[in-house]
Order: sequence, then C-alpha cells, then structure tokens
Amino acid sequence: MELQLPKGMRDFSPEEKILRDEILKKITETFETYGFPPLETPIVERYDVLSAKFAAGETSDAMKETFKLSDQGKRNLGLRFDLTVPFARYVAMNKDIKFPFKRYQIGEVFRDGPIKLGRYREFWQCDVDTAGSKNMIADAEQIKLALDVFEKLELPMYMKVNNRKLLISLLKYCGVKAKELEKTIITIDKLDKIGEAGVKKELTLKTEVTNKILKLFKITGTSEQIFAKIQELDIDEEGKQGLIELIDVFSYFNTKLLRSIKLDLSLARGLGYYTGTIFEGFQSSSEATSSICGGGRYDNMIGEYAGKNYQIPAVGISFGLDVIAEAIKAAGYETKKTITKIYVIPIKAQKSAARITDKLRKAGVKTDMDVACRGITKNLDYADKMKIPYVLFVGVDELKRNKFKLKNMKTGSERFFSAQDLIAKLK
Repeated sequence: MELQLPKGMRDFSPEEKILRDEILKKITETFETYGFPPLETPIVERYDVLSAKFAAGETSDAMKETFKLSDQGKRNLGLRFDLTVPFARYVAMNKDIKFPFKRYQIGEVFRDGPIKLGRYREFWQCDVDTAGSKNMIADAEQIKLALDVFEKLELPMYMKVNNRKLLISLLKYCGVKAKELEKTIITIDKLDKIGEAGVKKELTLKTEVTNKILKLFKITGTSEQIFAKIQELDIDEEGKQGLIELIDVFSYFNTKLLRSIKLDLSLARGLGYYTGTIFEGFQSSSEATSSICGGGRYDNMIGEYAGKNYQIPAVGISFGLDVIAEAIKAAGYETKKTITKIYVIPIKAQKSAARITDKLRKAGVKTDMDVACRGITKNLDYADKMKIPYVLFVGVDELKRNKFKLKNMKTGSERFFSAQDLIAKLK
C-alpha cells in the first residue's frame, strides 16, 4: 500500500503546530479582549442547513465545493464549509439567547475546491460574530478587531470594505438584470484573482454592460472622493441606504486607521447571505493572493432559519489560520522544534532525575528528560538540535551536594542551583 494523504489535507509537524498554536493564542487573546466568549458547533451539519437558499445558496462556489455524505439513516449531511452558517443555525435553535449575542469559534472547515498557496481543502477558520445589532458600530468594531489582530501578529495588512446593497444597486445601474445578479456577484468577487480578462470571459452579460461595470469599479480616490462620485449616480433607494451605512462605518475610524482601510466598490464576497457591509483583509506584501480574513453583515439568515417574520441582524468576520501561518513563515519566522524549556540529563541517576523532573513540571516549567539512557555528548547534541534553551545535569555528585548544574545552551555558561533556586530562575 502506498501511503498518501487525501488531496488538499495535511499533517502538521511539531514545528508547524507550535507556530499555529502561537498564532491562535494571539488571535484568541484579541477576541476575548473584545468581549467575545467561545462557542463550539459540530463539523458535520445537515445538508439542508448548509444549502438553504438564504445561506450560501445552491449556486455558490461554497456549495459546489461542499463535501457531501450520509449517515446510516440515509440522511443527507455535509462537512461545514464555514463557521457562519452553523452559528446562525445555533442562534435560531436557542430561543433563550439574550441579544446582542457575541461569540468566537475556532475550528476546521472543508471545501473540495482548487488548491494553491494558502488554500487547502481542510483549513482552519477563526470567527467572531455579533447577532442582534443593526448599528454600524458593530461592523466597525470587527474591522478594528481585525487590525488589532494583525498588529499583534506583527503582519502589515489592510482592509477592503464595501456594502452589498450598494454593490447590487451599482450593478443594476450598469444594466444587470435581477436574474443575473447572483452569478454576476460571484464572478465580480474573483476580479483580483482572474483579472478583467477573466471576468469578461466568465460573465455572460452584454459587452456594454460588462464594460460599464469594469469602468465603474475603476473609480479611485479617497473614501470621501469615491462617496461623492457615487452620490452623483442615479442609483435606487436600497443603494442609497447602503451608501449611508458605508459612510457611517468609515466615520468610526481616525485618519491613522483610514490608511489601513480601503473602499473597494468591486468587493463582493461570493457567499449569497451578505446583506450590508462586507470586508476582507490582505497582507500588504505576500505571494498568497487569498484574503487573510473576511466577513460582513448578514441580517436575514438567522431569522430565516428560525422561521420568523422579522430580522435577527448579524455581522461577523473570519480569519484564515492557514494563510496567516504561510504569511508569517514567509516573513522569516524562526522555527521552534519544541516547546521544552529545560532538558534533564540523568548521569546514572534516572530515578532521582525523574523526581526532579516531576518537581519542575509541577512548578509549571516545560520539562523533558532523557528516557533513552544516552551518553552526555549525544544528549547535548540532541538538546542543541532541538534548540532547547537549558540542560540540567543530575548525577551522583549533584545529588550529594543538593545542587545541580544548569547549562545555557545558547551562551554555553554553566551554574549550580539548588532545586528551589532552579525553579525560581526558570519561572
């Protein structure tokens, strides 16, 4: 048998997992600083939940790429393609939730789509969502949260922002018919990836309509200048409302933050459930063309799942752990082979070394010990290759003196410590 992984799936070595855990720690800290508590939902959802027309929609790329399966009762199921749909389903099922309801969730999602740098078929998303508020401060809060996440990760990035109501209105202004809107939005969302030529090839609109769309999306300038140009257009009332919302979102940011926020009229977000503000984050310089984070407002989905005749407004943002990890590695991250802080080398004193190792561990010091009974030279070579900061020698002489030799593997310096002093130093 030839051992292979399923295409688009990966193992993560300890070095890679350490990096990913460090990223997750910083992301989680930021989420919780903003008052978002954790939530967990299943990896497998009922297929009708995933494919609902008010969620992703059957014609979306997400549903085309959904892994489908069934249980022994022949019920149709699917692997979740994002964490937003399960969140909406959860809120709709739990009638006692107090609004506004905020949560974060981190976990695997699956899409049977094309593979490239930063994009795989099993990948991790880190989401925050707020349900129960129509106020644009909730949208602005999540854009600011994204900027704070990447400041914490020390990755230069910027946010693209648009409004789905405004986008639809602009497409209608250009001559796109109602029945063509959803497909057009999905194609427009790929503009940065496939370019104008690719968009022209994929769109089935009249040439003059396509050209008008592309010309409109080339409007440049500051957000205020672009807003002024849009206000001159004869767009419908829904589009005007979207423009008001967009201006409101931008009003929450000072001049410094606005340098990292870009109004992009072509930003579409391919999923069909977005109803208002939409945003995506990109690294300022990276080989990966995929967005690092993205999200927006979806005011209809939760109410539709609940079967209510009223809206339960919501807004959320999702961070891609995999593309963030690739970006950090490309920026020159120094790989860590282990999380061990000190390596204990027994010298004909395994049982005593084990007891000292136990003391260090109980004190919260990340400690490993030689369990292969190797010589000193081989143990030092191992600690050096694993980049373990400290080595502790435990031998008969050390036990008699009740002082143990600690070696700094980076400087080569050696000092003797009692067990108590050793713990105090390492902590």
